[in-house]
Amino acid sequence: MKTFYAEEQRRHDPKAFLSTGMQKPNPEQPERVERLLAGSRAAGSTIHRPASYGLTPIAAVHTPEYIEFLTHIFERWQRMEGASAEVIPNVHPFARNGSYPAGAAGQAGYHMADTACPISAETFDSACWSAWSAVAATEAVMSGEPAAYALCRPPGHHAFADVAGGFCFFNNSAIAAQRLRATASRVAILDVDLHHGNGTQGIFYARPDVLTVSLHADPSRFYPFFWGHADERGEATGLGYNLNLPLARKSGDTEFLEALGHAISRIRAFTPDALVVALGLDAFEGDPFGGLSVTTSGFARIAEAIAQLRLPTVIVQEGGYLCDALGDNLTAFLTGFSGAN
Repeated sequence: MKTFYAEEQRRHDPKAFLSTGMQKPNPEQPERVERLLAGSRAAGSTIHRPASYGLTPIAAVHTPEYIEFLTHIFERWQRMEGASAEVIPNVHPFARNGSYPAGAAGQAGYHMADTACPISAETFDSACWSAWSAVAATEAVMSGEPAAYALCRPPGHHAFADVAGGFCFFNNSAIAAQRLRATASRVAILDVDLHHGNGTQGIFYARPDVLTVSLHADPSRFYPFFWGHADERGEATGLGYNLNLPLARKSGDTEFLEALGHAISRIRAFTPDALVVALGLDAFEGDPFGGLSVTTSGFARIAEAIAQLRLPTVIVQEGGYLCDALGDNLTAFLTGFSGAN
């Protein structure tokens, strides 16, 4: 299986992270790249640099207003007297009813859902190369590869069409799915990250051509809190095209695989032409977020089950944070997927 990754993705190096009111070191660190590359190589994957695809594939799912904001906000933020080293808003709109702030501070609050996605001088470029890695993996699958892996960092599934959040800026999984639509009439996205893919759900919530399915820790007491509940089924023509399968905290392999069976059944009923797997490795029992208890061997079994769908598949990296087994977990998943095909 081919892996797509660009070194520019390493440059985004966020420092701050507010959690339960406390400033802590940001867990979305460049070192994740080292662990994931090692895991990919251990699975026998070859590393390929993506091309620069410009803003066109990004603009297929993100608004021009938002792209313009991300392009210029760091420079504008630094012009404000007393501004922090990174763009971190301190105010967010209670409702987004059409009015739009003129200043950098107001626009940062408008376009950033939380304080977990600080923007530095390198963020925009890294986010573009992350998205282009997803595009390159998608192009490989559209050209006949049965599957390809996009090592996307920063991740993407918490990014809405015009909002960053949860370490995410451009929604790489959504970009891959939209790109697949050029040749696939129906695409499914299966998100197995610890956290609900709220941005991905939001982008496709009213569409019947892209089925969104997410397995994640129950958001009633876990990030992202406001999305990911079982009663969220889509809206308008997308009603019935979204499935959330929240899991109790500390659920392990047995519970995860049981829920995955329901997810796969729904995907089969949708009869898609292609699949995007939003691969979070933070469901691991030893991940710093500690939400679920999937084992390394469990990731291999998850991959084997997904591979039984026999669909052209783009695997897009989402979460999975620094722990000794991070690379091993990716190896287990990629090896399990390839071995089942």
